[in-house]
Amino acid sequence: MAENTEMNGRNFVSIGEIMLRQAERGEVGFFTSYHNDGKLISYYGDNHPKYAGNVVKAMASAKDGYPHVVRLFQQELAGLDPSKQEERDREWEEFTAMLDGNLIATVHEVIRLTPTIVEIVVHAPFAAERFRPGQFFRLQNYEANAPVIDGTPLAMEGLALTGAWVDVERGLISTIVLEMGASSRLCAMLTPGEQVVLMGPTGTPTEIGHNEKVILCGGGLGNAVLFSIGKAMRAAGCEVIYFAGYRHGEDLYHREDVEESADQVIWSSDAGAEIAPARPQDTYFRGNILQAMIAYASGRLGEQLVPMNEATRLVAIGSDRMMAAIKEARHGVLAPYLGPHVGIGSINSPMQCMMKEVCAQCLQRHVDPVTGEEKGFVFSCFNQDQHLDEVDFAFLNSRLKGNAMQEKLSNMWLDHLLAIEPVTMV
Repeated sequence: MAENTEMNGRNFVSIGEIMLRQAERGEVGFFTSYHNDGKLISYYGDNHPKYAGNVVKAMASAKDGYPHVVRLFQQELAGLDPSKQEERDREWEEFTAMLDGNLIATVHEVIRLTPTIVEIVVHAPFAAERFRPGQFFRLQNYEANAPVIDGTPLAMEGLALTGAWVDVERGLISTIVLEMGASSRLCAMLTPGEQVVLMGPTGTPTEIGHNEKVILCGGGLGNAVLFSIGKAMRAAGCEVIYFAGYRHGEDLYHREDVEESADQVIWSSDAGAEIAPARPQDTYFRGNILQAMIAYASGRLGEQLVPMNEATRLVAIGSDRMMAAIKEARHGVLAPYLGPHVGIGSINSPMQCMMKEVCAQCLQRHVDPVTGEEKGFVFSCFNQDQHLDEVDFAFLNSRLKGNAMQEKLSNMWLDHLLAIEPVTMV
């Protein structure tokens, strides 16, 4: 039972063996606590008023606080049997080795899929166990291990990369990289066995319905996301029609995974090689993904295993322009072929921390689809799957262009460095 007491002119609250007092001015009351009805809440990290405000202060709280935490266990530490110290050391080494093996991410394999797309397979068992379709990771190399050319370390910025597939038994995660900026190009120089920084999985998993009819629309790199989603949907009893669009037919990769994720696949490409269907129910269309959808819905591509007007969910993942076009078409040229459904887009906002509602680089503006008035903003790294009708794609496009100048300069500098000293890349 709590008792209020006074000692040396200062107020204390005593609960059992716990004694609380108000910190003096300038003193760090590390276990600042809230007390109510015999219950205490101790604030630690950036929840502590002394350390609130930023991540650096929150990290400092651990440095300042650990002696106080250790002091709480003085009685237990004093009671340990010294003769069993070697046994305790061995158990600790085994425990830390288990953590290292499961938490330290290393490159397993780097695969060139197309002239502009690379697959990075990472060994990270704990992360693989926790991945759900639709989530993504933050990948970068260690500056300490990066090659240095003319005084410049080839260190990558953190890249938001989608988890394409996982092998939980082997602890493997596949991430797909489109080579555009300097950091994404540097992924091709990673080597098997190299330690990397892998954060995640993060983001909200894609909602997987049960026994629904679903339309999947994947543009280019978006297909790396969709085939894991499609497989999960089919496993949940859904019937899936998959529109897989590519700028060039040569950009196709992981074909078998796409086929396994859908009852029927409509391949399309704007240019380059045609994509010959490998299954009798699949077909190919020369043109963009929206044109392929219209052709399928109107019956020009043969049998419809999953009639579009029976679909209750549409998921689009691709460039901002592709998703914006599908958003508008659902209320225009596609409207006669669609029934009531939910339209979802995976929003590819610029991202930096990817720690869910911290740095705000990924903010996405939403508007009311009827009035056009602003509804608010969403942290895309927290919830990348957003209702297509509410997404302000003009806002997204402007945000994506925000770092264009820096990206061009970084690319030019990387070209300059590689001309001085080439680096082996896949």
